[in-house]
Amino acid sequence: MRLTASNTRSRRVRFDWLAPLACWILCASLSAHAQYDKVPWPARQSLPLLQGLDQYGQAWNWTALHGKVVVLNFWATWCAPCKEELPSLQTLADLQEGAVQVLTVNVKEPAQRAWRYAQTTGLQVPVIPDPKGELTQAFGIKVFPTTVLINAQGRPVFRVMGAVDWTDRTSESWLQALQAR
Repeated sequence: MRLTASNTRSRRVRFDWLAPLACWILCASLSAHAQYDKVPWPARQSLPLLQGLDQYGQAWNWTALHGKVVVLNFWATWCAPCKEELPSLQTLADLQEGAVQVLTVNVKEPAQRAWRYAQTTGLQVPVIPDPKGELTQAFGIKVFPTTVLINAQGRPVFRVMGAVDWTDRTSESWLQALQAR
């Protein structure tokens, strides 16, 4: 085949769509990894009171958690991103073996529904029911899932809104930083 001006032009046109497509794929893949927004805990907001019984009958409060980094996750069974995130929270709890305490708060659902969901999905981390949303409101949570990261001194440091893979290097670095504070 002989190259002519029209052949060259059609080859160039055929590949012109590749650059925008490659850009779109790159942008989409980058945004797929950033499904959360991590912000500092408001400096003037104190840590709200925590009191509750989990599905095992264990009472939870800040005194019982002193000296541990706490990952406090707010979720609901109707929240698809919450349900995607919960298995990675379970894996985090399994891998940390007590260095980090993972607690979850089920928001505005009957305790039995939350506990049944935990049981059927194999979720073993503590689930504290918040059927009236009082604890959720005290923490200022408006987006689900939201996770509050609390350092070993009992000070809230970050609020993470959206689903996180708690087994990746980014979240691991957050927890290491909390242990050092």
